[in-house]
Amino acid sequence: MDIKSVDLFMFMGQSNMAGRGIVTMDYPELPPELLPNAGYEYRAASAPGELIPISEPFGRRENRHSGIDDGDMKTGSMVTAFVNAYYTCTGVPVVGVSASKGGSVISQWQPGGAYLTDAIDRLESALELLRGSGIAVRHRFMLWCQGESDADIGNTGTDYVRDFTRMLDAMTSRGIERCFLVQIGRFNGSGRGYAPMRALQNRIAAENESVIMVSRLFETMKERGLMKDPFHYFQQAYNEVGRDAGKNTAKYVLAHENTVDA
Repeated sequence: MDIKSVDLFMFMGQSNMAGRGIVTMDYPELPPELLPNAGYEYRAASAPGELIPISEPFGRRENRHSGIDDGDMKTGSMVTAFVNAYYTCTGVPVVGVSASKGGSVISQWQPGGAYLTDAIDRLESALELLRGSGIAVRHRFMLWCQGESDADIGNTGTDYVRDFTRMLDAMTSRGIERCFLVQIGRFNGSGRGYAPMRALQNRIAAENESVIMVSRLFETMKERGLMKDPFHYFQQAYNEVGRDAGKNTAKYVLAHENTVDA
């Protein structure tokens, strides 16, 4: 492994960041193979002393009982597709850190809470390993996808914005430069809608210069039949969203190379 510099990404949020992708006879698309040298996972919980080429399910064993613990729920995510697209555009390898918890609400991602404390610990441990390995970190980013659980309980207003901002402020105080946002999709059922949360996410991205919307494709998946249950998607959908988010994130970084860490 001969890596000179990387961009570090924290992959954070709830189940659609963690990844619940499956393949079936009707939807047989598998996660993509990682491009050579495109990205490495820092496994803070299961292998903290090394970098391992990214594979799916990303973060499968990255559980801490006192912090972020997603059990055995991860089955296939957007991460490999994201990393391939980002690397293709930038030529810079990604070091990815899994920090996502299915079903989590924004109030569980607050300073002093178990999830955010663990996420920050994973970030700092990754940076320590990279420093010790002589690998330069160009940028520190987070990719965030969360909000379905808050929409379920009607938390789609000022309380959510306040708590999201507190969470993001805690991450930026630890060096995170931008939060790249993947918008949630639609509820695949009746009697409930996620439009208010999607509108709120659009507002957050428009008003907070540290938040960049990089994909809205999850919203299209219900009409295309790519949802496997009321909340989650077939692997094909995660692949498409990952490619879209990776490409748009790379475009932003390339266009703002001199100011992104300001």
